[in-house]
Amino acid sequence: MNEKFDFSPEASGNTVYIRRVAMETLPEEVRAQVPDADALYAVHGPDGERLALVKDRSMAFMLARQNELEPVSVH
Repeated sequence: MNEKFDFSPEASGNTVYIRRVAMETLPEEVRAQVPDADALYAVHGPDGERLALVKDRSMAFMLARQNELEPVSVH
């Protein structure tokens, strides 16, 4: 799956980016809300702004699609 993607602002349109976030990088108040999780998944806008945090990857993709956004996984 070596598909090139144009990351320019003009090309991003409705694209959002899904990224795994390690719990130790999050504030204590967030970690306290999900004590059993080892990571959360962030939905980021094209400008890098974190739009949402959810408990699993599939939920992040579903959330994006329900809001008429095109999710892309990033590492």
